[in-house]
Amino acid sequence: MRQLLTNFGGFFSLSRSLEIGSNWVISKLRFVRLLASFGLVLFVAACANQPNVILKTAGGDFTFEIELADTPKSRADGLMFRNELAPNAGMLFDFQEEREVSFWMRNTFIPLDMIFVAADGTVMNIHENARPQDETSIPSGFPVRFVLEIPGGRSAEIGLKAGDKMVHPLVGAQ
Repeated sequence: MRQLLTNFGGFFSLSRSLEIGSNWVISKLRFVRLLASFGLVLFVAACANQPNVILKTAGGDFTFEIELADTPKSRADGLMFRNELAPNAGMLFDFQEEREVSFWMRNTFIPLDMIFVAADGTVMNIHENARPQDETSIPSGFPVRFVLEIPGGRSAEIGLKAGDKMVHPLVGAQ
C-alpha cells in the first residue's frame, strides 16, 4: 500500500494518489472533489428538512427561511447569542401540542418579533420588538403550538395581524 500521508505540518498533505484496496487508486483532486460533493449533499439534505414559512397577510405572502426548534434543547437555546438575523430569516418553535407558552430574551442580543401561532396556522398574538436581554416574561396569551421569531419590527413592515395565517408543512400535522 502506498504511503497515505507524507507531511503532518499544518494541514495534511497527501501523496499524488491514495491507494485503497488492492488496485483502486484515487488522485488527490478526485479525493477532494469527492469529499466536497459529500459535504454539499449533507448540507442540501439538512436544508431540505426545514421548509420555509409563509406568512399570509392582507398585503401579500411573505416567505421566511427558518431554523426549526422542535426539541427541548433547541427550544431552550433559541436565537440566544446571535448578533444578527437576516430580514427574511427566523426560528420556528414547535411545541407539538397547543398550550400557553412564555418566552424571555435572556442572552438574546437582537430585537425580535414573536408570533404566536395556533396548530391550524392562525396567528393568535404578536409581540413586537422584544428588547434584547430583557428577562421579562412574554406570554402567548392563548394556547399555541408554534412561535415564530423574526427580526424585530418585521411583522409591522409586512402588515402581519392576529388572524392572519402561517403556512408550513407542520401546520395541521399531529
